[in-house]
Amino acid sequence: MALLVVHPAFAQSGELPTSLNGVGLTQKLGDTIPLDIVFQDENGDSAPLSTYFEAGRPVILNFVYHDCPMLCSVVLESLTETLKLIPWTPGDEYDVLSISFSAIETPEMAAATKSRIMLKLNKQSAEKGWHFLTGSEESIARLTEAVGFEFKWVTSTQEFAHPSALIFLGDNGLITRYINGINYPSAEVRQAIVEASDGEVGSALDQVLLYCYRYDPDSNSYVLHATNLMKLGGLFTLLVIGFGLLIFWRRERSKQKMPFASSGLID
Repeated sequence: MALLVVHPAFAQSGELPTSLNGVGLTQKLGDTIPLDIVFQDENGDSAPLSTYFEAGRPVILNFVYHDCPMLCSVVLESLTETLKLIPWTPGDEYDVLSISFSAIETPEMAAATKSRIMLKLNKQSAEKGWHFLTGSEESIARLTEAVGFEFKWVTSTQEFAHPSALIFLGDNGLITRYINGINYPSAEVRQAIVEASDGEVGSALDQVLLYCYRYDPDSNSYVLHATNLMKLGGLFTLLVIGFGLLIFWRRERSKQKMPFASSGLID
């Protein structure tokens, strides 16, 4: 995508440069990532991914590399601005894993990026829930293959060509949602967190919205779920009819009592 921005002729012709062959994102909704893959955190401590799923919270996963000259910084800052607008904090209602797909990058590089992002996010205790990980080629390959993230090193530019996306995971590693691109609407991210948590995170309104909307991978967005909307409409209609009948019944009962009350036959 970054190459297309730099070279608009490719976008106009519809032909991708050969450097982008084998680069893309294949959505694997419903698959489960292997939680035994070991990565290092920004402090240099090694642990399997299951460590970050123990708390039972949903996880937002994104891939970056710290030497990226443009796209990765845009992705992280865009995500940061979105999370500012959501009233939840990493480490409380959800966690974030930003994982480098460059095997030569170090925990020190991850720590520097984390420090910069935490200053921008400016949410108390968020550092306990947003983890910046690095790992070996084997670990990176296993995880990127599991989620369908395809990237490659471009020798001519000395950069990685790669897609950009947020991947939402349930507390058992189940892939529930992708948001492609570099702009992440806060409403969609919030709904994706609720969905990944299986309704454990969010307000009553979030649950209603989740019931009425479903994720459509073709459009990469939430769309109205016609069947569930009809069910809610039917329930609302029954409630209105029931309320109307109750009012009618009470009025009729009052009318029936009025003659007896006027004759003094009832108290």
